[in-house]
Amino acid sequence: MNSQQIQALFDRIAPVYDQFNDSLSLGLHRIWKRMAVKWSGAAPGDVCLDLCTGSGDLAILLAGQAGPKGRVVGADFSPALLAVAAQRDKPWLHPCAPITWVEADALNLPFPDSHFDAATIGYGLRNVTDIPRCLQELRRVLKPAASAAILDFHRPSNPNLQAFQQWYLNTLVVPAAQKFGLTEEYAYISPSLDRFPTGPQQVHLAQQAGFACATHYPIAGGMMGVLAVTK
Repeated sequence: MNSQQIQALFDRIAPVYDQFNDSLSLGLHRIWKRMAVKWSGAAPGDVCLDLCTGSGDLAILLAGQAGPKGRVVGADFSPALLAVAAQRDKPWLHPCAPITWVEADALNLPFPDSHFDAATIGYGLRNVTDIPRCLQELRRVLKPAASAAILDFHRPSNPNLQAFQQWYLNTLVVPAAQKFGLTEEYAYISPSLDRFPTGPQQVHLAQQAGFACATHYPIAGGMMGVLAVTK
């Protein structure tokens, strides 16, 4: 898919995006997102970026971490998903940083160099059309020594877990999507996993992008992982 097709796909799935994230991860994505925020190093008063923010889960968690003296930008190229995120943003429920929702291309970010203290990407790196370029842009907008955490689904190396993952996608996720008329939209997940670089490959790509430190943490038997990088 090209970038316009991917953007259109996420606009179409926006109304059920959160529901299917729960299905894909058996609800565990909420725990994994908290882990990603921790690995990002976000602290009170920080200016934070959640790139490929989707429906805003990670941006809202970052806002809680940054506190009322911080600031958060949730960026995504899908206006439909950003609309969902903005509706879910209820800062009056707890003291947190204000969130600005920005429509942006992850390969050409509209932010100055060395701008953010911390960043996250949740389930977004796998869907960009140029992963090295995305990592370069992420590094560019981070301040020196700032960190980012990149959470995503992976193909596990264990054949049994691979078989389970494929069975789960084919038997549960895609048929559930069919009920919403979104079979084709969610059928893309399996080929996207096949194309996605492994953990060690992601570390290599991050190093090539100029990050001083990169570590990949496998989760759930390698079906999930977090790439933690530091500029």
